[in-house]
Amino acid sequence: MLQLVYFSTARPALPATAIDEILAASRRNNHADGLTGLMLYDGYHFLQVLEGDPARVRTVYDRIKADPRHRAVVLLRACEIEEHMLADRSLASRRVAIGSGNTVAELVDSLTETVEPAIQAIFRGAARMRNAA
Repeated sequence: MLQLVYFSTARPALPATAIDEILAASRRNNHADGLTGLMLYDGYHFLQVLEGDPARVRTVYDRIKADPRHRAVVLLRACEIEEHMLADRSLASRRVAIGSGNTVAELVDSLTETVEPAIQAIFRGAARMRNAA
């Protein structure tokens, strides 16, 4: 099984409806392909982990790289895993209200509480970099 993590920048002025479309299509397609994952979108950047059958993960990653809504797609990690580490993760299953008193870093910490340390570090580091910007 392949686990892949990428970072990309959203096209400027990407409307909220486009994000909703990306999330809906990702959830639908990933479920159909037997892929699991976790995505963070901070209003400017995407950070996503995908895992599953290597050929299917690569196909999805190639589609993302060709998607004009993404710019500067950077592969951060690709490694073989024995089993789904995000098996209970439905990609983009909910939106989180930042105004709820939590910081982005606190929300990401909560969402990544049960994932492997390497993925935790990538997502938590990205959340903190965003806060420092």
